[in-house]
Amino acid sequence: MSVILRTEDLSKHYIIKGGAFAKRQVIQAAKKVSFQVMENESLGLIGESGSGKSTIANLILRLTQPSEGRIELFGVDVTSLKEEEMRRYRKDIQIIFQYTNDVLDPQMTVDELLKEPLKIHRIVKDSEMDQEVARLLEQVGLSPSERWKLPGQLSGGQNQRIIIARAIATRAKLIVCDEPVSALDVSVQGQILNLLIRLKEELNLSYLFISHDLKVIRHMCDKIAVMKDGEIVEMGDTEDVLNNPRHEYTKKLIEAIL
Repeated sequence: MSVILRTEDLSKHYIIKGGAFAKRQVIQAAKKVSFQVMENESLGLIGESGSGKSTIANLILRLTQPSEGRIELFGVDVTSLKEEEMRRYRKDIQIIFQYTNDVLDPQMTVDELLKEPLKIHRIVKDSEMDQEVARLLEQVGLSPSERWKLPGQLSGGQNQRIIIARAIATRAKLIVCDEPVSALDVSVQGQILNLLIRLKEELNLSYLFISHDLKVIRHMCDKIAVMKDGEIVEMGDTEDVLNNPRHEYTKKLIEAIL
């Protein structure tokens, strides 16, 4: 199996300038974070709010520039690539966000929302667009009748399926799942997680799965990395970490959640 994603000593700090009588502050959001995600593997990043999980996601997606360290995607060092150079990798790494309202334009139909990434990344010919949208709807378990609806006419679970369909539309190899079910009803969460598991196997996807919920991580991930104050404090196979935690912070997380 090949390495899809590798980070080496990835760090991000923010400098808050002080006033006339105040010293400047350095906020360390991520500190020397190193891990790798293999082909068809799912790595879970777990930690409390403010632990640095989302910072890592933003760095990997190159939405934020790292202060130090290295990011390698598909064997290529993308750490310092300019936006126009990075664009060629955008279709191969996609993200599923927590809140669908932040992503889905309420004025666009499902048909338009699914055609958008197909057009941007030139995935299929114009003559094949309608057929491809129909295929994507079926792949994520949505009825053809939902195609002409607006996001406001759909349930939260249906909208999350649209987000997932947009992510796989580009033929992505790596998908960052940023708390993808935490905003959904408990009854719907399991359906979305099982959909993600099925797509992972069918499409040979790799996931970087960000969550504060250890039960979700256990269900979804082959490996787990526990983050605290911007650092990975423990990492390994999911069941090994959860059954035999070594770090005190990991033990407290498990006691609180599991």
